[in-house]
Amino acid sequence: MVAVAILAAGRGTRMKSDLPKVLHRLGSKSLVERVLQSCETSQPVRKMVIIGYGGEQVQASLAHYEGVEFVEQREQLGTGHAIQQLLSPLADYQGDILILNGDVPLLRPETLEKLVTTHQHFGNGATLLTAQLADPYGYGRVFCDGENYVQQIIEHRDCSAQQKENRRINAGVYCFNWPKLAAILPHLKADNDQQEYYLTDVFSQLDQVMALDVEDEQEILGINDRQQLAIAYSILQDRIKTAWMKAGVTLIDPDSITIDDTVELSPDVIIEPQTHLRGNTQIGRGSRIGPGSLIENSQIGEQVTVFYSVITDSRVATGTRVGPYTHLRGHVTVGESCRLGNFVELKKTTLGQGTNVAHLSYLGDAILGERVNIGAGTITANYDGVNKHETKIGDRTKTGSNSVLVAPLTLGEDVTVAAGSIVTEDVEADSLVIARSRQVVKKGWRLS
Repeated sequence: MVAVAILAAGRGTRMKSDLPKVLHRLGSKSLVERVLQSCETSQPVRKMVIIGYGGEQVQASLAHYEGVEFVEQREQLGTGHAIQQLLSPLADYQGDILILNGDVPLLRPETLEKLVTTHQHFGNGATLLTAQLADPYGYGRVFCDGENYVQQIIEHRDCSAQQKENRRINAGVYCFNWPKLAAILPHLKADNDQQEYYLTDVFSQLDQVMALDVEDEQEILGINDRQQLAIAYSILQDRIKTAWMKAGVTLIDPDSITIDDTVELSPDVIIEPQTHLRGNTQIGRGSRIGPGSLIENSQIGEQVTVFYSVITDSRVATGTRVGPYTHLRGHVTVGESCRLGNFVELKKTTLGQGTNVAHLSYLGDAILGERVNIGAGTITANYDGVNKHETKIGDRTKTGSNSVLVAPLTLGEDVTVAAGSIVTEDVEADSLVIARSRQVVKKGWRLS
């Protein structure tokens, strides 16, 4: 069995932010959320997050994660001091412990699973993740024998010229036998310039310490500033987009597209340039999204076209065409084979199958039936200054250009609203409603 401890107590001063470093977001999740999720496949029996700066914020952000325990490190006196805080919570624990950093968010679950499996298979006192870097300048070097057992770890500044040729570095990710580690932790000393307790000091006191090289050195990238955060986002995006292209999704100009790892795409989806897919979004088979579109927390059916438009928290059914310059927000539901066009905004509105809102319209808090046609410039006046009110429009009803429907209002089936009408009262089915002033023409009149 294995427990997990995540170091998340630091402020991260180089981020230049009041927000704790581990709460900065990498795509759709915070750094510490990504670290938590990376260890789930190892099935930890306990998950502990060591908090310090902004601890209450960190706890609140992870409140929805089941089984997470929080351990406070009141003073940040090094990695060894952080793990010392676990001596009491894990007083009776006899298994292994996986130690991760809350600012190293790109570790793959299979990498951590391999680390734990290797540690347990060989019965090591400790197993550390290492990497072979092309340019290891500045990193401490890990020296091993032919079977990858660690002989010594030497800081870069203390290495000889020959030792600096060793490209294996310590990634700062460890799996320990907890009882053996717990026996050493109380005796750590802060005999260094920083006056801190280093976890790496325990290796010389443990028997059988093994190194495991990570296959992809990008996994161990730590986030210390905004530039590194941007680099990590680029790496994450490359992973996501490569996976979707292998799964049968076409990305035209991938460098201009962003896709959260919470998004689900079907085969034969085409994503055009300058398109961004975020949150819990699903796109159905054969749909074409973009160019220039943002879709967030929305479900898009099959064979849908969306271009130069924004869709949030909404549903669009099969065969519908959206755009250009359409905005759907606030739980809009669009039926099959609809058409939404230029400069149309829908908020908290439902459209039935085959309904068209082609241009220059706003529909808010409305329910439209099937095969309704909304003329250019039609709006629902849904807000009276205090409350929002609903508009209901029956099947096959048509509104003329520049109509205003003042809610609460119900238009029956097969109603025609004359152009330029302001409708304030319900209209029964099979009716023509004209609600406008009669035209007056005065011949021979002009300003003097």
